[in-house]
Amino acid sequence: MKKIAALTIAALTSTQAFAGNLVEPMMEPEVVEAATGSSGGAMIVPILMIVLMAAVIAGGGGNNTVPVTQPGA
Repeated sequence: MKKIAALTIAALTSTQAFAGNLVEPMMEPEVVEAATGSSGGAMIVPILMIVLMAAVIAGGGGNNTVPVTQPGA
């Protein structure tokens, strides 16, 4: 009788461990490390900006107006 009572108590308490719904396992996202390029490509934009600004400074500020001539004058 003691064995039946012990088995009954063990069976009732062990079913509580399985209570709940079936949940899909949580998968960790795969970490992909991006390839790093050389830093030489990063210098192109600042160099082009310096050249462009130098061209604007060198070409600006002059009096480039075309004189208007009136017909018959």
